Amino acid sequence: MEINTRRNFFGKIAALAALVNGAPKLFAQQTPPGGAPLGAPGRDTPRRSGASNHTHNGIYYFSGTGSNDGYPKDDHVLVTDPFEKHVTRTMDALKKSVEGAGCTMDSILHLEVFLCLPLADSAPTPAGKARFDAHKAQYDALNKIYGTYFSPGKAPSRACMAVQWIPGDSLLEIVGSALVVTPPTSLADQ
Repeated sequence: MEINTRRNFFGKIAALAALVNGAPKLFAQQTPPGGAPLGAPGRDTPRRSGASNHTHNGIYYFSGTGSNDGYPKDDHVLVTDPFEKHVTRTMDALKKSVEGAGCTMDSILHLEVFLCLPLADSAPTPAGKARFDAHKAQYDALNKIYGTYFSPGKAPSRACMAVQWIPGDSLLEIVGSALVVTPPTSLADQ
């Protein structure tokens, strides 16, 4: 028992030291290579605070693709809209993003998919087994639509997680990477 207590204590001290020493780097504003700030012509523009898509060594990294990305404010879906609509719009936004970076859906290497249940006064949040069943229904609906965006046998590796909340009124968010197969002709195309 005493060994575990010491391990826990030293583990917490090591984690605290790492946090203190790494915090300035973690929270520092970084300028991309070439010196141009994000949002400048020819640079990726973050959709959400801290999020940006970029290409490095022939790999396109994308983050925060949700069901309202690329749609005008007056055409946003709500958390109370059908989950299938969130999936279709997220996958369409993902397709547009990767193709704009010179990738294809089949050149996606890995995806992390985050699902959440609607948080709205008009939609009660289930608990216990009902919550599990609700997430399982979302997972099943995701898989039916998700597979239609890839050639047979070409779906990328994927992790799927249920979370409490996703920003932007989306019930789905995707993060991942793709191999660039046809580099854009100019930086402005990225």
